[in-house]
Parts: sequence; structure tokens; C-alpha cells
Amino acid sequence: MALSQHDLLRLLESLRSADGLELVREVAERLLQELIEAEATTKIGAEWGEHSETRTTWRNGHREKTVTTQAGDLELAIPKLRAGSFFPSLLERRRRIDQALYAVIMEAYVHGVSTRSVDDLVKALGSDTGISKSEVSRICAELDDQLDAFRTRPLDHIRFPYLFLDATYVKARVDHRIVSQAVVIATGVTQDGGREVVGVMVGDSETEAFWTQFLRHLRERGLSAMPFG
Repeated sequence: MALSQHDLLRLLESLRSADGLELVREVAERLLQELIEAEATTKIGAEWGEHSETRTTWRNGHREKTVTTQAGDLELAIPKLRAGSFFPSLLERRRRIDQALYAVIMEAYVHGVSTRSVDDLVKALGSDTGISKSEVSRICAELDDQLDAFRTRPLDHIRFPYLFLDATYVKARVDHRIVSQAVVIATGVTQDGGREVVGVMVGDSETEAFWTQFLRHLRERGLSAMPFG
């Protein structure tokens, strides 16, 4: 599934509650750090502690760098080398970083990230280092695990007297065709006014069966004080 940049950024706006935006920040920080480490490995010619004939130098710690994005400040660590210098090409084209990075994160959130989407991110950010397919696959798997844990997390930690439901239609690529898909979002509101994104689901259309499936999924995860049976 591949959503348009415009639609993905609309989904980002939907996640701007405290918990949703923090998730985006954490995933963005983790994704960039993983890509930076992979690029450094390519430049060095070897993994951490690996003995390889292609090795050109050794790692020598990290230096901190803060990258400001729409989701907040990302605290990154730039590898230092014993010989020569390294600065990730991923951070050189800052004008495109938010759009490309959030596109990957939002796609991962609603439907699972693909190796192609991460490849596209690397290219969009201007990296020509040729990060290996195995590295991209590993990063995708770790992102899927982190986002799946958020999507399926238990909701019995607090009661939500109010539940706001919203839906939008976005264009998505499914089986090599561009089709319209329904994205439904549930935001719970606590007694003291706190807001939390409690669920997101993608389907073919806003049918009664689809809404029922979505709401039952929320209840199965422990959502309480809801007005449906």
C-alpha cells in the first residue's frame, strides 16, 4: 500500500495528540539512526567488530546531533571514525527530510512498511551509499514490530468517557492499482480532557461491517466506557 504524500501528512495531523506525536518522533528517531549506522558501515566496509578485508577504518564513538522536525527534536548520534570523517548524506538535504520520513512512518502505521518505501526514503534524502537490501529488510522488520505494538496495545489503563470517530478517504496503491481506501481513526478523551489516539484501521469503504469490526477491535483491547454493545 502506498499513500500519496498529501494523504500521509493528513494522517500525521490526525496523530498530533501527545501519545501519537511522541510515537512518530520515536519512530523517526529510530529509523534515521538505523539508516545512519548502515551508511557508516558501508563507508567503513565492515560491521561493528567485524574482521573484513574491505575495512578502511574503525569506529571511534559518536557525537550528538539534534535534528529539528515537525514531530519535535530528534536526538541522533553521528559515528566518528579513527581515520577520516563521516557525515551522513541522509541529513544533508534537510528540505526533504520531513516529507519523505513521515511518508514512510505513516505508511508503516496504517499498513506496514515495505522495503521499497525505505529504499525510496533513502533516495529522497540523497543517499548514494547503496545501503544493502538486508539492512533495509532488518530496519523494516524492527519498525513493524514497534508500530504493531502501539497499534495493538491494551487500552484498559484508563477509562475514556468520550470517543471521537473520524474517517477520511485516501488514494492508495493496492496490487499495482490506485484505489480509494477508507481510513478510520478513534481518539479517546479522558475525564480530565486528555486525548489519546486509540486506534486506526484501513478498509475498502465505510461499511457498517467495517465500522463494527473496528469498534469491536477497540473493545477487545480493553477500551471501556464506550456507548456501543
